Amino acid sequence: MSDAQFVMYTTPWCGYCKRLKSQLDREGIAYDIVDIEQQPETAAIVESANNGNQTVPTLVYTDGTAQTNPSVAQVKAKLDELEQLGA
Repeated sequence: MSDAQFVMYTTPWCGYCKRLKSQLDREGIAYDIVDIEQQPETAAIVESANNGNQTVPTLVYTDGTAQTNPSVAQVKAKLDELEQLGA
């Protein structure tokens, strides 16, 4: 695991995932990525965060909370919250 504070669960065909990845890269925000099609056992994590649906992008943070299809502003706000909590 890297110094990333969240994992982004994604698929190769997800346009929302590509957009968010591009925005995060532009902002210099570190993240780990998991393709739920390449690692199907991880789809259960996405489903548990989304009422049984495989909705991506789903971000799971170091504190165990998740966001589904967040904006880059929402990601930044969550990272600020984690920093304040010392997570």
